[in-house]
Formats: sequence, structure tokens, C-alpha cells
Amino acid sequence: MSAHPDPVPPVPEPSVPRARDGRAHREPVRPLLPSPVQELREPAFERYGVRLLLKRDDLIHPDIPGNKWRKLAPVLREADGRTVVTFGGAWSNHLRATAAAGRLLGFPTVGVVRGEELAGRPLNPSLARCRADGMRLAFVSRSRYRLRGDAAVRDALVAEAAGPGRPVRVVPEGGSDAAAVRACAVLGEELAVLRESVPAVAVACGTGGTLAGLAAGLAPEQEAVGVAVLKGGFLGAGVAAHQRAAFGGERGRWTVEDGFHHGGYARTTPELEGFATAFEQRHGLGVERVYVAKLLHGLAALAADGRFRRGTALAAVVTGRPFPEA
Repeated sequence: MSAHPDPVPPVPEPSVPRARDGRAHREPVRPLLPSPVQELREPAFERYGVRLLLKRDDLIHPDIPGNKWRKLAPVLREADGRTVVTFGGAWSNHLRATAAAGRLLGFPTVGVVRGEELAGRPLNPSLARCRADGMRLAFVSRSRYRLRGDAAVRDALVAEAAGPGRPVRVVPEGGSDAAAVRACAVLGEELAVLRESVPAVAVACGTGGTLAGLAAGLAPEQEAVGVAVLKGGFLGAGVAAHQRAAFGGERGRWTVEDGFHHGGYARTTPELEGFATAFEQRHGLGVERVYVAKLLHGLAALAADGRFRRGTALAAVVTGRPFPEA
């Protein structure tokens, strides 16, 4: 492949039949895989000699987009009528994706939600979507939620949420178990074919499972760059642990950038909001704020610092679309 392949044409949004309430009709799940790659003429990168490619994982499925589809695919194969129990916060993309998968494929879902105080309040749009898709919501205290990594606490939470004796498939917060990490390696394999012109592939990270799989699937000469959306500096250890669980050891070349979380998960700043709004206006593409905006803003700052080699392209994985969708 030449260093300057022809630009990729604009990517159309998928057309899905909709009911009067705006929800998709129930139909077989047909993911768009491999997801398309789209090149943008973005001045925040071009002024430093770097081309920007978007890996449009947000187009994989209208209800289960991005890395959520890739992570949930093993669960969907294994559910077999069992109740899928998983964990998340009040605005969790993972909870919404799991609930949508249950609706589409006909298995029950339960979401263990951080924050017992939320039980007595009106549901926010994200949790309302989960409930509309059939997910049972179980609200637990934040202190107890933090202990979900302890097997005994987790088992008790699952039993209380799903009901005693019910067969369940437990999925961790963010969906990042070993099977999900291995599934995300396919994302890297889809981008490995661009190794000659794309030495770096970047993704926003919450739990680090997608980064762990991405790095394992890329070509040896490519680097996976994770942009953390949470503060705390713990992500590197998490990625290494995910790779050990999924592959028996660390795989590929990867780094974590911890300086672009803008205050923590789902937090924003005027600088970030201004960048995302200008990006949307230039390209007519909605920018999801929790993950994708921080990814693109962080990568633009790194490009300005000379982090990426001039004359090459950088691929950024778009893991989701804005919610609620416009």
C-alpha cells in the first residue's frame, strides 16, 4: 500500500426501519462488519502533517454500536436464554447496549446500577432507554458497588438482582471480560492491513478492555494508543491484567495517555466542548462527549506536540454516537 492511499469516500448512516415511537422494529441482528474507515480533512491534524482516519465502529449496529457490539458478541452467543446480569453507572453505554441486545435477541437482562439514591428519582434518558428495552434495574449503594470485584459481594449482588436460583450469565462493568478482550482483537486485525501508512491506532478507554484487544490484533509495527476518560492513572495496570487474562501475557505495543480526562468520567470543560462543537460543524458528524470527544481532543493535542510522525495517518476508533441521538 502506498503512503498516501486515495481518500475514503463519505460513509452513509445505516438505514433501519423504525416504529412510530422511533425505536427499531425487532429483526435479526445484522452488524456492519468490518466497520468502514473514513478519512477527514481535519486542520487540527493536517497542520502537523498527520492525516486523520476514523474507524467508524459507531456504524456497526444502530442499537449496539462500536466496541459494545464487539464485546457483547461472545455474550450473545452464550446467553442461551439465561438472564444476563451486568453493572454500570447511570449513564452507562454498556448498560444501554446490553439492554438493546436483550430486546433484539430475546433474553432477559438485569442492570446493577451504582447509586441507591437513584431508585427514588425519575430515570434519566439513558436508564429510561434501558428499562424500555426490558432491562430490570437494581440500584445499589456506591460503597457496596465499589466492592463488586470481591467474588462474594458480586455473587450476592447478582443473586439479589436476578433472583435466587435463576441461571445467569454475569458480564463485568464495561463488558471487559477475557472473551470480550479476545473479540476486540478483531478490531486490530481489521486495521492491521493499513500498517504501511497507519503506524498508530487510538481509542478512548474506560475499563481498558478494547485497548487490550486492539493492541493484540494490530500488526507488530503498529502502536495502540489509549486515551483515558477517567482520572486516576490506573488504566495501564488494567490493560495489562486484561491481556494476561485473555492471552496469557501482554501482547502488542500499547500506551495510555492519562492527561485528557477533563476532570473524570462524563465530565467536560469549556475547552473540550468548544473543540467538539467546532469539529461537528466542520464535518457534519455528531461527536459523543463521554469518550469520542476526549479521544479526538487528546489526539489533536498530541499531534501538536509531535507525537505522531509527519507524513503518516492516525486512525481513531469512533466507539459510539451521541446520546440521546439527534
